[in-house]
Amino acid sequence: MLLIHCPYCDDTLPELEFAYAGEAHIARPADPSKLTDEEWRDFLFIRSNPRGLHAERWRHINGCGRFFNALRDTVSDKFLQTYKAGEARPNVEKAVQVSK
Repeated sequence: MLLIHCPYCDDTLPELEFAYAGEAHIARPADPSKLTDEEWRDFLFIRSNPRGLHAERWRHINGCGRFFNALRDTVSDKFLQTYKAGEARPNVEKAVQVSK
Protein backbone atom coordinates (compact mmCIF):
# COMPACT_ATOMS: atom_id res chain seq x y z
CA MET A 1 0.00 0.00 0.00
CA LEU A 2 1.25 3.47 -0.85
CA LEU A 3 1.47 6.09 1.86
CA ILE A 4 0.90 9.70 0.80
CA HIS A 5 1.60 12.83 2.82
CA CYS A 6 -1.07 15.55 2.65
CA PRO A 7 0.72 18.91 2.97
CA TYR A 8 -2.46 20.59 4.24
CA CYS A 9 -3.41 18.08 6.94
CA ASP A 10 0.28 17.40 7.63
CA ASP A 11 -0.45 13.69 7.89
CA THR A 12 0.73 10.60 6.02
CA LEU A 13 -2.17 8.31 5.12
CA PRO A 14 -2.95 5.28 2.91
CA GLU A 15 -3.48 5.78 -0.81
CA LEU A 16 -7.20 4.96 -0.41
CA GLU A 17 -7.65 8.42 1.17
CA PHE A 18 -6.58 10.12 -2.08
CA ALA A 19 -7.50 10.39 -5.75
CA TYR A 20 -5.08 10.86 -8.62
CA ALA A 21 -5.88 14.06 -10.57
CA GLY A 22 -3.44 14.01 -13.48
CA GLU A 23 -0.19 15.72 -14.37
CA ALA A 24 0.75 18.79 -12.33
CA HIS A 25 1.70 22.23 -13.62
CA ILE A 26 -0.41 22.17 -16.80
CA ALA A 27 -1.29 25.78 -17.69
CA ARG A 28 -4.70 26.43 -19.23
CA PRO A 29 -4.51 28.45 -22.47
CA ALA A 30 -5.33 32.14 -21.98
CA ASP A 31 -7.81 32.14 -24.89
CA PRO A 32 -8.94 28.61 -25.78
CA SER A 33 -11.14 29.90 -28.63
CA LYS A 34 -7.99 30.85 -30.56
CA LEU A 35 -6.54 27.34 -30.49
CA THR A 36 -6.73 24.98 -33.43
CA ASP A 37 -8.54 21.68 -32.92
CA GLU A 38 -5.17 19.93 -32.69
CA GLU A 39 -3.84 22.38 -30.07
CA TRP A 40 -7.02 22.01 -27.99
CA ARG A 41 -6.80 18.20 -28.27
CA ASP A 42 -3.18 18.33 -27.11
CA PHE A 43 -4.09 20.52 -24.12
CA LEU A 44 -6.94 18.22 -23.08
CA PHE A 45 -5.48 14.79 -23.69
CA ILE A 46 -1.75 14.71 -24.40
CA ARG A 47 0.32 14.33 -21.26
CA SER A 48 3.85 13.23 -20.58
CA ASN A 49 4.28 9.69 -19.35
CA PRO A 50 7.86 9.61 -18.10
CA ARG A 51 9.73 6.70 -16.67
CA GLY A 52 11.08 8.05 -13.41
CA LEU A 53 10.31 11.29 -11.59
CA HIS A 54 6.94 12.85 -12.41
CA ALA A 55 4.99 15.83 -10.98
CA GLU A 56 1.37 14.87 -10.30
CA ARG A 57 -1.80 16.38 -8.82
CA TRP A 58 -3.61 14.51 -6.06
CA ARG A 59 -6.73 15.23 -4.03
CA HIS A 60 -7.28 14.28 -0.40
CA ILE A 61 -10.84 13.06 -0.96
CA ASN A 62 -11.42 11.51 2.48
CA GLY A 63 -9.84 14.34 4.43
CA CYS A 64 -9.50 18.05 3.73
CA GLY A 65 -10.68 17.66 0.10
CA ARG A 66 -7.88 19.88 -1.22
CA PHE A 67 -5.67 19.39 -4.25
CA PHE A 68 -1.91 19.20 -3.85
CA ASN A 69 1.08 18.25 -5.98
CA ALA A 70 3.51 15.38 -5.55
CA LEU A 71 6.81 14.27 -7.01
CA ARG A 72 6.58 10.52 -7.53
CA ASP A 73 8.95 8.01 -9.08
CA THR A 74 6.83 6.09 -11.60
CA VAL A 75 9.22 3.10 -11.54
CA SER A 76 9.18 2.47 -7.79
CA ASP A 77 5.87 4.28 -7.00
CA LYS A 78 7.73 6.07 -4.22
CA PHE A 79 6.52 9.57 -3.32
CA LEU A 80 9.57 11.80 -2.92
CA GLN A 81 7.80 14.98 -1.90
CA THR A 82 4.36 16.57 -1.70
CA TYR A 83 3.66 20.29 -1.78
CA LYS A 84 0.66 22.62 -1.79
CA ALA A 85 -1.11 23.55 -5.01
CA GLY A 86 0.14 26.84 -6.39
CA GLU A 87 3.66 26.38 -5.06
CA ALA A 88 6.51 26.12 -7.55
CA ARG A 89 7.78 22.68 -8.46
CA PRO A 90 10.61 21.78 -6.05
CA ASN A 91 14.17 21.21 -7.18
CA VAL A 92 14.16 17.65 -8.54
CA GLU A 93 17.77 16.87 -7.62
CA LYS A 94 17.19 18.02 -4.05
CA ALA A 95 14.06 15.83 -3.74
CA VAL A 96 16.00 12.79 -4.96
CA GLN A 97 18.82 13.42 -2.46
CA VAL A 98 16.35 13.81 0.44
CA SER A 99 14.64 10.51 -0.43
CA LYS A 100 17.88 8.48 -0.32
